[in-house]
Amino acid sequence: MNCGTVILVGAGCGRRDLITLRGLRALQNCQAVVFDDLIDRAILDFAPKNAERIWMGKRSGLPSAAQEDICATLIRLAREGKTVVRLKGGDPFVFGRGGEELAALEKAGVPWEEIPGITSAIAIPAAAGIPVTCRRLSRSVHIVTAHTAGDGGLPEDFDRLAALEGTLVFLMGLKRLPEISKRLIAAGKNPETPAAVLSGGNARYPADIRGSLRRLPDLAREADVKSPAVIVVGPVAALCLKSEAKRPLAGLRVGLTGTPDMQDKLSVLLEARGAQVFSLQEMEVIPRPFALEGLLENCPWIVFTSPRGVGRFFQAFRDEGRDVRSLAGCRFAVVGAATEETLWKHGIQADLRPETFTTAALGEALAQRVSKGTPVLLLRSAQSDNTLTARLEREGLSVQDIRIYDVRPGVNRRTEQTVDAAEADYLVFSSAGGVRAFLKEFDRIPPRAVCAAIGEVTAAALTGHAAQILTASEASAVGVVQAILSHAAAFVQCAESDF
Repeated sequence: MNCGTVILVGAGCGRRDLITLRGLRALQNCQAVVFDDLIDRAILDFAPKNAERIWMGKRSGLPSAAQEDICATLIRLAREGKTVVRLKGGDPFVFGRGGEELAALEKAGVPWEEIPGITSAIAIPAAAGIPVTCRRLSRSVHIVTAHTAGDGGLPEDFDRLAALEGTLVFLMGLKRLPEISKRLIAAGKNPETPAAVLSGGNARYPADIRGSLRRLPDLAREADVKSPAVIVVGPVAALCLKSEAKRPLAGLRVGLTGTPDMQDKLSVLLEARGAQVFSLQEMEVIPRPFALEGLLENCPWIVFTSPRGVGRFFQAFRDEGRDVRSLAGCRFAVVGAATEETLWKHGIQADLRPETFTTAALGEALAQRVSKGTPVLLLRSAQSDNTLTARLEREGLSVQDIRIYDVRPGVNRRTEQTVDAAEADYLVFSSAGGVRAFLKEFDRIPPRAVCAAIGEVTAAALTGHAAQILTASEASAVGVVQAILSHAAAFVQCAESDF
């Protein structure tokens, strides 16, 4: 029997780029991924598209997979000859049951490997600006589970923790916070010791509650903190060394739609500004067959409205074995900087790019630059509207509008555990087709979400469906992010003026 292997990977605690490089390489080369609940779902995009994806979360007190079923699934997939990544939030060996899973694999004779991750005991306090050790404040850290196997109670030697001078970090202890506080104080811990209850990373309900050890249970109850949460007790809990709070989109959740390349660009820009980003719907680019024969012989102007159009054109160019020198008599027009850059990567400099990155501006620039009767070859998506074509034809240009690719909803890999659209502060749409696909799948746009559209056509598709629509000043990822930044800044100013 050709047995596969299981790689136990710690995904870290928070955004997808907190995974280690070694863990990332394992994920990129797996044939199946069995993933936990508290991971950034965007990390699954690193796995091959044809890799099997199986959600098997393990959450205390909530509907979740039995540990025996998780182990059986890993063994079954490996015995099918697959390379399996078992993706767990935080670190698998820090109260993550990683040892139990590897013991089951060992007993079944399945080869395995373990790749560490950043444990929530360190990452969640760090995200809240709390270093678990700090010179002059804490020279040690003690990580304790408040949920033990069997009776689910506190550890037998719990009271000894009160005598420790370092930082105490309790995992899985929110339900027992009153008992933790009471017993630590009874065992000699100063009731005024700084303490915190923190929920973050990929938890649905972020929280950062600070207070004394004595008051913390009441503060957490009043704030209605939800599990999972990390409890920190010690002088460091009074610190708040956060750079995230200084970022303009800190604390905001942005749901993305569109193609993978557009979502990647948006993610980099938005996360750098503090936003929590998640993918709601992925659009897939599908090439359409078309022949260049006869199109280029008498075509002074070739027009591209997206980088994907440029890529598809040169793919067809190579497929037909054509020489790039045959384009010597052509002129090229592009809608914006990204399309211009993609064209330049193929060795051609654009002859025309409007100052404003919109199809309306492109149509106006072409109308002013190109003489009546001049042939114009427009190469673009099948989902594009006819506004540009109509504008050029009104100016007397001879337009050939060739649709060279489709943009359609991709394979839906979301699960019931995925962040819901209703939790987004902003929703980003990069095409009118993306709006229609979203409405077909989700039925409606959540009333609280502010929608950011990449251009006027996309904004028009949102009209009547969204309570508030932002339209990017230029049709690019940068334009979308700038629109969100401007809106978020204005919202903060309005909120501050109310006090």
